[in-house]
Amino acid sequence: MNFVEELKWRGMIHDIMPGTAEMLAKEKTAAYVGIDPTADSLHIGHLVSLMLLKHLQLHGHKPIVVTGGATGMIGDPSFKSEERNLLSLDEIAHNVAAIKKQIARFLDFDDKENPAELLNNYDWTKDYSFLDFIRDIGKHLTVNYMMAKDSVKKRIATGISFTEFSYQLLQGFDYLHLYQTKGCRLQMGGSDQWGNITTGTELIRRVTGGEAFGLTCPLITKADGGKFGKTEKGNVWLDPQKTSPYAFYQFWLNCSDEDAKQFIRIFTLLSKAEIEAMEQEHNQNPHLRILQKALAKELTIRVHSEKDFQASVEASEILFGKGTAESLSAFSKEVFFSVFEGVPHYIVSSSCLKNGIGIVELLTEQTDIFASKGEARRMLKDQGVSVNKTKITDTFVVDENKLLNNQYLLIQKGKKNYYVIVVN
Repeated sequence: MNFVEELKWRGMIHDIMPGTAEMLAKEKTAAYVGIDPTADSLHIGHLVSLMLLKHLQLHGHKPIVVTGGATGMIGDPSFKSEERNLLSLDEIAHNVAAIKKQIARFLDFDDKENPAELLNNYDWTKDYSFLDFIRDIGKHLTVNYMMAKDSVKKRIATGISFTEFSYQLLQGFDYLHLYQTKGCRLQMGGSDQWGNITTGTELIRRVTGGEAFGLTCPLITKADGGKFGKTEKGNVWLDPQKTSPYAFYQFWLNCSDEDAKQFIRIFTLLSKAEIEAMEQEHNQNPHLRILQKALAKELTIRVHSEKDFQASVEASEILFGKGTAESLSAFSKEVFFSVFEGVPHYIVSSSCLKNGIGIVELLTEQTDIFASKGEARRMLKDQGVSVNKTKITDTFVVDENKLLNNQYLLIQKGKKNYYVIVVN
């Protein structure tokens, strides 16, 4: 199965220029995707482009990622209703450095034959004067050609600045530069990039007489019409400080069956035979969530680590009553609060724990987890209360030694009611 066939069965091709498959079958080439460094982390919407490059590299071609140090200063107008805020050089440099580390989780920069390469278009744009640019590049494409792009036409009614109108010229210049210096003959991206990509292939044709190609993948959407990669809190980021590994794992684990069938093809490296076997098993036992678990596992390990994946699984088990005191005590503070973010929190003074406090007093006087001491004692007698996943009785005394990470306790009342007590 060649590269284009691989993408087709995975549902990763939206548009492809004629001759692309034939060119890739005949010769090894370089291909690139561009990522504008608008933040200091990628989010999961960027994973599609990285997976395109990953498959390209696995099929023996050279992947290039171009971070838009130059184009990021302008902002791509493609299918956006308003102009972006422009970033400073320092902000862009910081973002590019952070993104580099995340890309290395997907692409092999040490491959002996086709090592991945990370470039910044600011490097070949910064010394190009405006007069040189409009003379050497701008003269090759007419305003009529540029106005015909869908991304521009959709903005005419609301207005588009010359800055954003010129974006397709800058992206086309990137492609021309890579064609001439890296032998790059393919640019890939989301379907909203088709206009910018074809501007690049046309510029290459007019300047050099050469032939270059383009390929886009569909913009990923969820089956319910919701925006892919969005939660109530915003984007699902690759940076663990912005989205915890546990929350990242849960995003994939909680996707619908319909979405899981689409996502497992696009975002994993599992083979066609493996995925089809999983789908068959999933259809027979949908309650086991086989596709979601495989998806969550592969992506959490790839983006974070095996350790983060295991911690996320154990954290999930805690919520369903399967966790142990040992696994709970092993959680970092970040993982713990990520897991129990939505449960009621109480803050108590460390002074009340200094000499120890009886569990009944803690649950009724320092908090209102129980409405009365009588109710608390009855449930404690029936083994219905746990502290840090350990069943206790009404004689249990809480002191500073019982705290997790010297700061908090997990109280479980019955099977499903959790409470966090934070000691201030």
